[in-house]
Amino acid sequence: MIRRLAVVGLGLLGGSVAKAARERGLTREVVAVGRRIESLTGALSEGVVDRVTTDLADGLAGADFVILATPVATAEELMPKVWQAAADATVITDVGSTKVAIVRDAERLTADRQLAFVGSHPMAGSELSGYGAARADLFVGALVIVTPTEQTDPLALKRVTEFWEALGCRVSAMDPEEHDRAVAAVSHLPHLAAYALVEAVERLNPSFFGVAARGFKDTTRIAASDARVWREIFLSNRSALGEALEAFRAALGELERLVAEDDGERLERKLDEIRQRRSRLL
Repeated sequence: MIRRLAVVGLGLLGGSVAKAARERGLTREVVAVGRRIESLTGALSEGVVDRVTTDLADGLAGADFVILATPVATAEELMPKVWQAAADATVITDVGSTKVAIVRDAERLTADRQLAFVGSHPMAGSELSGYGAARADLFVGALVIVTPTEQTDPLALKRVTEFWEALGCRVSAMDPEEHDRAVAAVSHLPHLAAYALVEAVERLNPSFFGVAARGFKDTTRIAASDARVWREIFLSNRSALGEALEAFRAALGELERLVAEDDGERLERKLDEIRQRRSRLL
């Protein structure tokens, strides 16, 4: 049982954490911290949170479990203030899509003050954003990647792991660097490609959108995601994303060559290889 859960950032992920923790009875009190009080009052009126504030120090006071659910760059900027405001026994985690920078920040801050931080990345979300899109069941069956290092407190890692499991998640551990490379390939690259596909049609002829059917709409659904959130993710993970883009260009170039060469047999073999790999994901 968490005595006081502080959720910093009450958007899709933060709001879903608050709803799920409340519904499952994991905490006695939930405090929401945000930039604008009007974005927090809905959760307060619904009884999802017990108190709201725009003051970080006020929101973290007395909390024994803190979740940073802001966009990644904002979470990194807040770390020194969080370190100053949190109580000594507080366990801190986050929901960010990139881990290297925030884990590095936590370890640097730990040199001055011993606090427990465990990086977390729930592989759950939606193209929708904001508290209005939050759901108590968002994390059920989802994979959450935690990114401990040699400096991570084992008890804090246990608490964070048990928290996500209590929300219905599967939890796996990865090195922060390997995590960022992996999500660049399977999450960040697909988002960037979806944005590029929409832009490509716009450049060809905007009227072509009029004949877009389910295939195009399904493929580009994630291009409807929050631009600010994805700007921060792309820039935060630009090195690993660059590596993924290089592999994507090579794969696209091979398919482009097979089409240009009118080599139907080799093209079909290649497409079938890719189809079989994709089928194994299911």
